Amino acid sequence: MRRDFIRDETFNGTFPFKPHFKKINGFNMHYVDEGNGEPIVLLHGEPTWGYLYRKFITHFSNTNRVIVPDHMGFGKSDVPEDKRYVLKEHVDNLTKLLLELELENITLVMQDWGGPIGFGFATEHPDRIKRLVIMNTSVGVAKENRRLWFESMVENGTYEQLMGNMKLFIPQIMFGFFEKKISREEKKLLKKAYVAPFPNKKYCLGAKAFPLDIPKGKNHPSSEIMQKIRDRLNLLKDKQKILIWGMKDRIFPPKIINVWLKIYPNIEIHRINDASHFLQEDAPEEVISIITNFIKK
Repeated sequence: MRRDFIRDETFNGTFPFKPHFKKINGFNMHYVDEGNGEPIVLLHGEPTWGYLYRKFITHFSNTNRVIVPDHMGFGKSDVPEDKRYVLKEHVDNLTKLLLELELENITLVMQDWGGPIGFGFATEHPDRIKRLVIMNTSVGVAKENRRLWFESMVENGTYEQLMGNMKLFIPQIMFGFFEKKISREEKKLLKKAYVAPFPNKKYCLGAKAFPLDIPKGKNHPSSEIMQKIRDRLNLLKDKQKILIWGMKDRIFPPKIINVWLKIYPNIEIHRINDASHFLQEDAPEEVISIITNFIKK
């Protein structure tokens, strides 16, 4: 299924970027491509899309080429009904896109599912990576006995009802993770922008699939690729990298910082006390400033 109904939508001028599409693995993958210079690739997660980085695109396109893909099933990308919405496929889609764009010396910015997907590319093509910006994400297989947030909904039969209705999920659940106080008008616009890709449950295939693809225990279908990515993170140990963390995140709480410190002991850490999971919305100016200074160094 295509999303022609939002192809040229700018959401009251807040997303004025020309849409670009590449045919990747049989579907139209949307991406923003603005500016010139060394490339910065910005990767979103669940249940967002490139709109999350609108202020980043405006800022960094003055000095860099900014690439912002929408993962399969999200944003302005197609929603193929014959694909498996799993980590391996998302990594393959991103890899094909970035290779086709012939990007090198990439500054890779990753948050939420953008972490595993982005590291999936980076660990296969470390020669194309110059810098890493890691934000509120994790790469690893959950323990078998860990209780994941959505499992009770699966058990009581309400998962499909909630995750197939982004008009309900986004304002009630996603916005509940915002720390920044937003006006009624801003909230109305944000709801319009984030709900727009999901007019009905048929368009929610990607959003429904992401939580179920969190690998738990070695028998989960995505455990093998997630573990492979985790095991290969050392291939990037000599790359410039920083960790930026929204400290009020309940999905990836601050203790996850210690996990990253075990992987990259010398990583530079920036803690943002008044930001949560969607730090791009809570503290965009601060995050942009941190990344700008990191690149200048």
